[in-house]
Amino acid sequence: MTPSRLLSLTLLLAFAALLAACSESDRPLESPVRLEGQVFGSFYQVTIADPLTQGEAREIETEFLAELDEVDASMSTYRDDSELVAFNQAPVGEWQPLSDELIEVLAIGQAVAEASDGAFDMSLGGLVNLWSFGPEARPREIPDDETLAERLAEVGPESFELDVEGLQARRVRDIFIDLSGVAKGHGTDRVAAYLDRRGIEHYLVNLGGEVMAKGYRDAEGTPWRIGIEAPLDDRREARHVVPLHDISVATSGDYRNYFEEEGRRYSHTLDPRTGRPIAHRLASVTVAHPSNAWADAWATALMVLGEEQGMALAREQGLAVLMIVREDEGWSSRVSPGFVETFGEALVEELGLEVR
Repeated sequence: MTPSRLLSLTLLLAFAALLAACSESDRPLESPVRLEGQVFGSFYQVTIADPLTQGEAREIETEFLAELDEVDASMSTYRDDSELVAFNQAPVGEWQPLSDELIEVLAIGQAVAEASDGAFDMSLGGLVNLWSFGPEARPREIPDDETLAERLAEVGPESFELDVEGLQARRVRDIFIDLSGVAKGHGTDRVAAYLDRRGIEHYLVNLGGEVMAKGYRDAEGTPWRIGIEAPLDDRREARHVVPLHDISVATSGDYRNYFEEEGRRYSHTLDPRTGRPIAHRLASVTVAHPSNAWADAWATALMVLGEEQGMALAREQGLAVLMIVREDEGWSSRVSPGFVETFGEALVEELGLEVR
């Protein structure tokens, strides 16, 4: 074969491959399309009911993962180069310029901390690390009382200050800010905001159990549905199935991340007022809210407070809340008046929920 013919054949094959790739990229996908993988040490599932081609789906996944990478670069306590770690290492008492995004999340956390009288506390990072639920990766053992008291004395919503207008903050004491109770919810909001900008009208974002739903699952107007898990250690099982439309939900529970010592279970959820894991009958709290960051923070705060104080605060704040409480045998489920207002009396009766 002459060089000219070889070149022509090579070009023809390359052109054919390009056409095949373009054809594959333009191939319509069956609705709904699910994009899933690993992120933040957990999982993501983004389900889209709008018509999509394979190329569009790939582009969307690449772009929302870039959004999540920005969240991680800003708020992770596991990355030495994150904006939050730099803030935690900055000199105490000195104002530090922070990004709009980090200031926004810190402001949400502070608002929930104030409204819950400190049941939600972002300055808890030192205690989280001490109990082996943070990035220090300490041995899983119970802290001694003296060390616990020392770290507890450092924390509190007043241990750092925010200047929202000036986009800056400073630590008043040598604390370690941990955003694990709100950052994942913010990430869920970021993905949803990206899909909105993209013009996607029907989607379900699930980021490690934090969920945002918009529109419907199909052309018939079938709502998205999520399962509220029973508090089981050995398997995942839905206790309630709730339809969602244009709202987000976040759940905080004590049955996934814990350790045991001498026959006693220690939850990863710490009470900032005692510095110790929570110890009450409340097994999980699910909060529905337009913003998943707010839902995430409120779910954590109510989980700390327990069933009585938590539900009282939910009523006071008008929050849509579903609680699962451990009983002597099994569990009971109760909801706030805000939940009834959000989801309707028919669903509450169908699920056999008690209104508190």
